[in-house]
Amino acid sequence: MTTAEQTPAQAKEPEVPEKSRWIAVWAVALGTFLLVTAEQLPIGLLTSVGSALSVSEGTAGLMVTVPSIVAAFAAPLVPMLVGAMDRRILLIGLMTLMTVSNLATALAPNFSVLVASRVLVGIAIGGFWAVASGLAVRLVAPADVPRATAVIFGGVGAANVFGVPLGTLLGDFTGWRLAFSSLSALALITLIALLVVLPGLTASQVIRPKLLMEQFRNPGVRVGIIATVLIVFGHFAAYTFVSPVLQKLSGIDERYVGPLLFGFGVAGMIGNFVAGAALSRQVYRSVLYTAVALVIAMPLFLLLGQTAIGGGILLAVWGLAYGGVSVGLQTWMIKSAPQAVEAASSLWVAVFNLSIGLGALVGGVIVDTLTLQSVLWLGGACALLAALAIWTARKNPALR
Repeated sequence: MTTAEQTPAQAKEPEVPEKSRWIAVWAVALGTFLLVTAEQLPIGLLTSVGSALSVSEGTAGLMVTVPSIVAAFAAPLVPMLVGAMDRRILLIGLMTLMTVSNLATALAPNFSVLVASRVLVGIAIGGFWAVASGLAVRLVAPADVPRATAVIFGGVGAANVFGVPLGTLLGDFTGWRLAFSSLSALALITLIALLVVLPGLTASQVIRPKLLMEQFRNPGVRVGIIATVLIVFGHFAAYTFVSPVLQKLSGIDERYVGPLLFGFGVAGMIGNFVAGAALSRQVYRSVLYTAVALVIAMPLFLLLGQTAIGGGILLAVWGLAYGGVSVGLQTWMIKSAPQAVEAASSLWVAVFNLSIGLGALVGGVIVDTLTLQSVLWLGGACALLAALAIWTARKNPALR
């Protein structure tokens, strides 16, 4: 691919980072933990927010939809707009925005102000994730990049396991405003950590629209984007309705759904780090096996998930497989576009977030118009198509 927009300084091989920069990797992981918690926390607080601000639960759902869609557009736009700005300054600025926007949510006098604050959250999520997702290559030695990427994306799993449930619990006991105030305080702590440990990160490239479009001429990037759309879309079309799936198909009492979803998150964290270790040896096979595992896990609910034990086991398998998706596909993008990591990552984050929203939307339509079982078939079919797309890259030397 072309690197015509690189400066001579950017064309040089980067220096091997010091081991001390691993603490910066963990600080960025704290940031991803915060981002996902901020994006998904309203799911558990819709009823209380809607009641307090006199809107329906459906309208309150905009608290989730709005930042997800805004993040999809912010991912490529923020790096383009800031040009050659030091990425350390950019990340600190976005975390400052996250701190202020969550405080604004907590203090919102009406729903319009609250939605406006969630727009700012979406900008912070998209911009931070776009830069952070490819940051491992800047912070650690090449051999450690998959492991560092797994650490950064470990924040995603940790948010699902700890951040969202604990935030919801706090909101239930003390009120939703205190829950968002606490999120703002956590953002401030993350901001201070980034200020202390994050080294200067001169922009490796000035991202222009032309450079973003050039990524689609890269076969590896194209396959990575297609696989991301299919897997994430299919997963959220099905997983959004995992609670009724467990109750109606597996016969599991509502009381046990929460603990099982906690188990899903734990399995996802394990899958994240297992995939990180495997990716350091073989990228193509690791990502392919992840897709194949999803092909098996979701449709199998219809055959083996008819009992509580079967449903619980398959949910854990599903979580283990999906845990490797983010780190696997991000590593795929890094390997496919080593000279344009930030540009490729920006596109990847954009389609990832957009696929979350579209998957949940289409899944809802299918559940309302067809059957609950249909979303599991859709999830499995999308994973199968993704596996076939990944298989076409089997001869790509960059992914061996």
